[in-house]
Amino acid sequence: MEYMGDRATLLETGRFVQRHAGSAAGADSPAPDGTAATAMATADRRPMAARTVGTGPGTRTDTDTDTGIGRGGTDIGADTTDTTDATDTADALSAGVREGNGAPGADAVETAGSEERYRRAAASGDIAAMSALGSLLLRRGDLDGAEPHLRGATAAGDRAAANNLGVLLHQRGYAEEAATWWRVAAVAGSAAAAHALGRHFRERGDEPAAEYWLRQSAEQGHALGAYALADLLEHRSDVGAERWLRAAAERGHREAAYRLARMLELRAADEERPGGHRDTGPHSGTRLRMGDHGAGRDGFAGGAPGVRAAGDRGAHRAVAHRAPVDTGAHRVPAAAGAARAAGGMVDSVTRLRLSTLDEAAQWYRQAAARGHRRAALHLGAILEKRGDLKEAGRWYLSSAKDGETRAACALAFLLRDAGDEESAAVWWLRAAQEGDGNAANALGALHAERGEPQTAERWYRAALTAGDVNGAYNLGLLCTAQDRVQQAEQWYRQAAYAGHREAANALAVLLLQAGDATGAEPWFSKAAEAGSVDAAFNLGILHVGRDDDRTALMWYERAAAGGHTEAALQVGIARLRDGDEHGAERHLRCAAGGGSTEAAFRLATLLDSRQPPAGAPVLGEPVGEKTECEEWYERAAEQGHRRAQVRVGMLAAARGDMPGAARWYREAAEAGSRNGAFNLGLLLAREGNEREAALWWSRAARAGHGRAALRLALLAARRGELTEGQRWCARAVELGPAEVAERAARLREALHQELTA
Repeated sequence: MEYMGDRATLLETGRFVQRHAGSAAGADSPAPDGTAATAMATADRRPMAARTVGTGPGTRTDTDTDTGIGRGGTDIGADTTDTTDATDTADALSAGVREGNGAPGADAVETAGSEERYRRAAASGDIAAMSALGSLLLRRGDLDGAEPHLRGATAAGDRAAANNLGVLLHQRGYAEEAATWWRVAAVAGSAAAAHALGRHFRERGDEPAAEYWLRQSAEQGHALGAYALADLLEHRSDVGAERWLRAAAERGHREAAYRLARMLELRAADEERPGGHRDTGPHSGTRLRMGDHGAGRDGFAGGAPGVRAAGDRGAHRAVAHRAPVDTGAHRVPAAAGAARAAGGMVDSVTRLRLSTLDEAAQWYRQAAARGHRRAALHLGAILEKRGDLKEAGRWYLSSAKDGETRAACALAFLLRDAGDEESAAVWWLRAAQEGDGNAANALGALHAERGEPQTAERWYRAALTAGDVNGAYNLGLLCTAQDRVQQAEQWYRQAAYAGHREAANALAVLLLQAGDATGAEPWFSKAAEAGSVDAAFNLGILHVGRDDDRTALMWYERAAAGGHTEAALQVGIARLRDGDEHGAERHLRCAAGGGSTEAAFRLATLLDSRQPPAGAPVLGEPVGEKTECEEWYERAAEQGHRRAQVRVGMLAAARGDMPGAARWYREAAEAGSRNGAFNLGLLLAREGNEREAALWWSRAARAGHGRAALRLALLAARRGELTEGQRWCARAVELGPAEVAERAARLREALHQELTA
């Protein structure tokens, strides 16, 4: 019976005592290459002695040590093997033989007394002592001293000695002779030897023979054999790979646990997004701004379009996707010219099925607990997604201390988000100095935010040197902020040619600002086809400027489908114009939910139009509850939408909430709304405060409100200020509307007659 220890080492008690190679072969299936297991006698010219093993003092059990094929021969194809996992996947052929359970002093320094006892017992003919002494000397690196003892024990039928003799010969460079002895031990039942033999054949490209022997090893419960078999099957895309990865992981193989977790995590992601991943989160990058209230032809707000990111607050700020992957740099840019520091991170743990992800996390935890730094990184990412930031930080820290630069970067983001910017900078610096472009971008963003553009530029250049294309994009943003347009264009162009979609969009904006619409359009198209919703939105604006509303709407719809708030607003407006209230409501709700003030107002207006007319408030009647349309009006009003503020005031007044109405009218009036000023004046007049009412009506009338001018004329007439009344009547006639102009004309005539009487 063999035992699998923590470090994948085996000790055997089984020997092919009183057997020879031919009889042993009969008990096993023939090897794929048809070689009979008779090589022991030929490889060592001494005949195999049939004898029993002594049990007197100094004797011990055999030590069939679990080995592979050398530290330099890590499982072929195991490209995800972490360098920290050499004890899992490396052979003991170059690292020395490791003993497992059952050997005195396993994983400890053998005392001189023990060695002397082995020597005495071996000299007296004890085969077990001979094998144990050979194993001890082999682990110590004394190949010359170990070889005669191992050969002697092998000749006497000790399969552990045969296996270890193979190890010794492999270390000497005699791979074929080593394979001969491994075959003998494997045929006799040594799982460790079968594993070593399978690895030997795989290194030589004989995959059928490799699979045969690795399967023999794996089916005996050998963890390294199961892992190597899984690696071979995975290399061939065989579905059986998962079974053997799981078997190895269950026996404590940490690299198997890590790879099994990755397999489960990626499978869950594929199942959750069968149509492929599409980022529908907040979009950063460069966009052209529509005019106020989203009017289709208003052009660019504030003159020429500017380069900005969604959520731009005028400062560089690093924002990260922090879920780790094993591939290259993530190229999503950050808000306002910062690195969206996500190198090596992909949203692989977003919206996954929890059952599958829980199992993946379990295996990550097992591997991480045994020192696998990449597993600790992935585990930290899963925990961070779940909101367990404290434990996520602990695993990131563990991984970062073991040298994983992405973990250092992720830990820095956690610290930054927690308000500890100085500690974050320390970890970013450590990662950046190790060549992590993601961390270098984050440092650049940090210094840009602090108003240190030269230092920021240095780190952005370092990121670019490290192969992170975000570095070029961020350099473009930095130059744009400094009005270094020509240099910005060069950096954007470099990033765009490297496939950075937001850089392509930014480059197109610069070209459009320079009047080169022909040169801008292909870059907008390239960015949009690559998935940039900002570029799709900008193409919509470009076609609106050409009076091509149909094509513009197509691009708006594409951007809206990607979660672009302003594009959804434009589609909603177009649907309203075409009479499609259902489609308009759907898009307006998307835009309003994304934070569009204008969309919230238009949605409220649409819902308001479906409401039955409200009756006059009854004295003493309780204030009614707010309707959904009023809630949307209020959301827009709270974001400063003046028309929404007036409408909220009107609805509040209709419900009898006069204080609430006055508050909203006043906010709108102070923001420059003439309707708000007029309505506030009406409320104040009803309360008997005509003096303040006149002030607000005057503000409204000067802003072009005809009714406010008529009210001022009536107020002046009551006070006997006839000339003032005539002046306001003339203003009301000028401003209208028709009904107001007619009343103002009659009043002006009456005042004239009064003055000339």
